[in-house]
Amino acid sequence: MSKTLLLSLALAIGLSGPVTMAQAPAGKVLARVNGEPITELDVTTAMDDVGSEYPNLTPDGLRNLTLEFLIEMKIVAQKAKADKIDQTDEFKRRMAYVQQRVLMQQLLLREASTATSDAAVKKFYDEQVAQIKPVDEVRARHILVENEDDAKKIVERLKGGEDFAKVAKEASKDPGSGAEGGDLGFFTQDRMVPEFANAAFAMKPGELSVPVKSQFGWHVIKVEERRQRPLPAFDQIKDRVAQSLAARAQQEYLAKLRQAAKIEKLDAPAEAKPGEQKKN
Repeated sequence: MSKTLLLSLALAIGLSGPVTMAQAPAGKVLARVNGEPITELDVTTAMDDVGSEYPNLTPDGLRNLTLEFLIEMKIVAQKAKADKIDQTDEFKRRMAYVQQRVLMQQLLLREASTATSDAAVKKFYDEQVAQIKPVDEVRARHILVENEDDAKKIVERLKGGEDFAKVAKEASKDPGSGAEGGDLGFFTQDRMVPEFANAAFAMKPGELSVPVKSQFGWHVIKVEERRQRPLPAFDQIKDRVAQSLAARAQQEYLAKLRQAAKIEKLDAPAEAKPGEQKKN
């Protein structure tokens, strides 16, 4: 691995957040740097940060990259200690910030974990699904032509037994659905222009319309199916539900802590009055 790659990784992680190392290394020792061990737990701790910069790496590739990064980080850290950088005021200020940031992250993660149990996520999903009103959908095909006479000829061909999809591919002026045999898939009434939607939603499956005029031309419509829009399956959205619950729990918990805290802004910028510009 090149030094440039490792340096860029170090800078990226430094900007995105601290890498926290265990004070008492535990687990299998993977490497030693001047006698100091780097353990499996150290690598696991740092992998989230490294992985955010290299999302396409395989698990083994990410593990190896993280280990190489930790080796170089430890080399640099050892040199920094030897130069007494850890005794400077700047270092102590940054460490205080890092400590508070990690404490905040860990506490909010704890609250999120409590709020996103399997039972809580399923309960929230069921409550939201119960509030969803049924929505009708139609699956239809259509053939679009320029004038009413052409549309009437299409209707006669279809009543004579010709296949709708075949005729649509030959005659429809709709570049999107024509190649698909006129198939528009499922849609709700508000997705189509009123003339088309009103005609389609008044029909039963298997029915063929009379020519219908819209701003696009003349349509011949065949309804294939009607249904109520299916609800999203729990397994498909449970991760998003959990994320939503976690975010809400963290926001509410933070608001509760702020309300209980005594906060004094001693040098806050003055807010401009309506219509007044702030002075530079």
